[in-house]
Amino acid sequence: MTYCVGIKLNAGLVFLSDSRTNAGLDAISTFRKMMIYEKRGERFMVMLSAGNLSISQSVREVLQVEKIAAAEPGHEPITIWNATSMFDAARVLGAAVRRVHQQDGPSLKAAGIDFNASMVFGGQIRGEAMRLFLVYSAGNFIEATRETCFFQVGESKYGKPILDRVLTPATGLDEAAKCALVSMDSTLKSNLSVGPPLDLLVYREGQFASEEHVCIDEGNPYFQMIRSTWGQRLREVFESIDDPRWDGGDAAHPLMVKSARHEPMRKITHPGERIV
Repeated sequence: MTYCVGIKLNAGLVFLSDSRTNAGLDAISTFRKMMIYEKRGERFMVMLSAGNLSISQSVREVLQVEKIAAAEPGHEPITIWNATSMFDAARVLGAAVRRVHQQDGPSLKAAGIDFNASMVFGGQIRGEAMRLFLVYSAGNFIEATRETCFFQVGESKYGKPILDRVLTPATGLDEAAKCALVSMDSTLKSNLSVGPPLDLLVYREGQFASEEHVCIDEGNPYFQMIRSTWGQRLREVFESIDDPRWDGGDAAHPLMVKSARHEPMRKITHPGERIV
């Protein structure tokens, strides 16, 4: 299993991925899920991949040489290295996914294996703003918006609540990186098939390069602090919330709640029968 998240903010982009793959309880391996495509000063792109590892690796290789036809006759084919927009680069990635499906899809189907791969793909090409896309296994894709400023692939459900509550386009890059790590910690806590080392990359708008790319293992002091502090603070907040009140403390009565206007406690009725 995999967990990857890409975040698009006003100030830049944040990418985080784990590196665990497994084909059973005793068949666990480590493979990097983050790939960087860079021409310093001109373009900077990052791809995170989830799904079938052989498909993802094939797409990575094909993407570097894949071409799509230019919109105007007589122009050279578009690749990720000469695309003038991230939208065209995402189209090239979609074409790479479809090529791998054309090559390997029939044999995978014959073996009873689904063609399963999805990618988070984002970056910036000189002359346009940063963009972030989620590419599906059919090669089609959607783009991040101000209302939806992050994408996840893989085991996403455990890490999503913190992202939903914290992230907005105005969130700072360091705060977003911290949020992504908390999201990853929640996933690691609930799913053993996601595991370190982790790849974390922060891209600052207009830089067309990134020096903020780290590999985080179990012994990383900051990530250890995140894991222990987040768990401790969650327990503290949980314990600070009042327990349910049972008619002023009389446990023999059904649960009571206050109305929105702070009226006296009233009983919650239920239309069903009580069986004793």
